[in-house]
Amino acid sequence: MTDSFLTPLRLPVVAAPMFLVSGPELVTAACTSGVIGSFPTQNCRTAADLDTWMGTITDQLRSASGPVAPWAANVITHSSNARLEDDLRLIGEYKPQVVITALGSPKPVMDIVKGYGGTVIADVVNLRLARKAADAGVDGMACVSAGAGGHTGHLSPFAFTSAVREYFDGMIIVGGGISDGHGVAGAITAGADLVYMGTRFLAAAESMAVDEYKQMVVDHGADDLVVSSAITGTPASWLKPSLAACGLDPDNLTAPTGEKNYTAGAESMKRWKDVWAAGQGLASIRAIEPVSAIVDQIEREYVEAFQRANRLTATAAI
Repeated sequence: MTDSFLTPLRLPVVAAPMFLVSGPELVTAACTSGVIGSFPTQNCRTAADLDTWMGTITDQLRSASGPVAPWAANVITHSSNARLEDDLRLIGEYKPQVVITALGSPKPVMDIVKGYGGTVIADVVNLRLARKAADAGVDGMACVSAGAGGHTGHLSPFAFTSAVREYFDGMIIVGGGISDGHGVAGAITAGADLVYMGTRFLAAAESMAVDEYKQMVVDHGADDLVVSSAITGTPASWLKPSLAACGLDPDNLTAPTGEKNYTAGAESMKRWKDVWAAGQGLASIRAIEPVSAIVDQIEREYVEAFQRANRLTATAAI
């Protein structure tokens, strides 16, 4: 990935794709605020809806004034995604600059995205998957680490970044409990190129999360989370109060039997719409506010972090 990819960015941040939360309004607000906006294609009930969403994002960003950050489509490449062919067709039509693959090999998207000059990022949660992604020839990896909301990893962001950087010279995006500008600065100095921030944008005014979900994010902290594979078959970080509200015991969850299923569309939405995910960065969220205000705050913290580092470095050099 070239430096020109980062030029329009105000901050090295991706507003991470979130199931049932990220939509056109959140994506365009992120991009016009100077960070990469993204959404999972499975948030659309049908291929026709996905066509509409991609068209809306493309048109709104094309007509925006000032610098605009790239947008990203996140597509599940697992074999259970019955709509993968339609997703790939629309990706080829609208040509998002970034395509993030998840829960499967990145190979199905490579020819299409590379064909129009786009960038392929593989979402990985462990070093085994990271090796496979590197071997597949991806441009970058989204290293989902411990502390991430939704489907999560077990490695710390710093350990994950360091281990992948040993053999991979492409773009590294790291996420997991990073929810303020100080954390972004730390990740960048540790070797990452970009930072995934999902939970920090959950309570954004532009997110599709229902008001009760947003308020739960504001009202609770990291101690109110549980990591379990009981909901989707893959370890994920969930808000305990939302599980309890659905009649589930957060302290006694049972993993589902049978094959994992990540089918996109209405049935998937219906099944999980009241079970709410979040990451460990909850403490930094104190209000429901616009994306522009969130990015402003992250930028202030990011600058402060490097100013502090510069002071400490100068002191140590004396």
